[in-house]
Amino acid sequence: MTVCRARSLALFGIDALPVEVDVSAGLPGFSIVGLPDAAVQEARERVRVAISNSGFKFPTRKVIVNLAPANLRKEGAAFDLPIALGILAVSGEVPPERLDGLAAVGELSLDGDLRGTRGALSMSEGAFTEGIPTILLPASNAREAAATGKVEVFGTKSLRESVEFLRGEVELRAAEPEDGANEGAFDVFADDFADVSGQGYAKRALEVAASGGHNLLMSGPPGSGKTMLARRLPGILPPLSLSESIEATKVHSAAGEGNGSLLRERPFRAPHHTISTSGLAGGGSSPRPGEVSLAHHGVLFLDEFPEFSRTALEVLRQPLEDGHVTISRVAATLSYPARVTLVCSMNPCPCGYSGDKRRRCRCSAGQIERYQSRISGPLLDRIDLFVDVPRLTRDELRGEGRAESSAMIRERVASARAVQTARQGVPNSALAGRRLREICALGDDSEALLSHAIDRMGLSGRAHDRVLRVARTIADLVGEESIAVEHLAESLNYRRSSLADG
Repeated sequence: MTVCRARSLALFGIDALPVEVDVSAGLPGFSIVGLPDAAVQEARERVRVAISNSGFKFPTRKVIVNLAPANLRKEGAAFDLPIALGILAVSGEVPPERLDGLAAVGELSLDGDLRGTRGALSMSEGAFTEGIPTILLPASNAREAAATGKVEVFGTKSLRESVEFLRGEVELRAAEPEDGANEGAFDVFADDFADVSGQGYAKRALEVAASGGHNLLMSGPPGSGKTMLARRLPGILPPLSLSESIEATKVHSAAGEGNGSLLRERPFRAPHHTISTSGLAGGGSSPRPGEVSLAHHGVLFLDEFPEFSRTALEVLRQPLEDGHVTISRVAATLSYPARVTLVCSMNPCPCGYSGDKRRRCRCSAGQIERYQSRISGPLLDRIDLFVDVPRLTRDELRGEGRAESSAMIRERVASARAVQTARQGVPNSALAGRRLREICALGDDSEALLSHAIDRMGLSGRAHDRVLRVARTIADLVGEESIAVEHLAESLNYRRSSLADG
């Protein structure tokens, strides 16, 4: 019996692994083997009808499709196109040699049209890794898949067009990689810091957090502006580099949230506090990236921080420390990137008015303690800056003076981040070990201040390192090569909070 082979790729986390689609024809029937899931098994009906509706004849002999390697679980409908092309190669409609050096991916509709698929960017990178020079996929995914410029990407609208392309009857233009024009560009955001009255201390803390990628927690009464401030953070973040854009796009594409092109802005994710553990960290029966991974190279904003499930919050501890999420299942262990800036906001107590000068708090000391204890000490230890956001005064609310714009703040942030990239290749928040000690070396006066603060504030080893990282960022914002006493003092001041002591 004749065997024809098409090549494809299977999404595995945010990476793509090679799959060979072997097709043979014998007695009447149609079987798919090779550890397919239900969606792949259903390809028998989709492919059969799509081939007929595209004007081709489905073989009257038994068709056996083997997806190799057999020990890799095959999921989704992206194998429809390579299965169909393999069958048409066996029946003589497609020259088998045209399938050499080509990977095909795509879901077929019953009329033979191609629908978009998840993970197109990962699949083009997977093809390059496996030495496959060309990939054929749905036209809606072509721009995304071509982003790296590593392989030739041809987008096609239907099975019919795919066959005609392989026969040489129609000519398709290879998709062009995006030029990465967002590098160094400053976009205009609707939410601007110029519209926020007062809160100079909180704005300064957000500028520091954006410059070094540091985690931040804002606490204050209702209506003080915590959420408004957090939602303006994307407007001062430095632009994505091309490599960062590709990494973030791979995560969104694997989750099925891609728009067919590279992400141009840093992600800002703000899940509701009722989110599940798998929704926040990722997982499920067919694992998908969670919110912490979808915020990769961007911001994860958790409003009403203590209202989140304790179990859900605790899964953030490892990603915040390591920059990735590891999901273990019986069949496989997946890893998703999760290098995020965590921004949280909360009220100081259940009623929201503890410490407020104008409204009396109705909560007992026990209620306040129980409310704040919903956030564990180990999780708080992973936050760099603690900021009190008080109620605005009448003059601040009615003041006509315009505050500093996001564009002005963003220029300083971008300059500080550029210094960090040139010096160590990563934001200050990612410094660790010997490199941290070298870059955050202190003079005698700064060393004395930090030693006193360790004893007085009871800083843990992790908190000690975070104080140094924030101080380094503050120095970078003013263009100083070494950390001065005033930089370290400001960093320590951001840890002066009852929550930080928790």
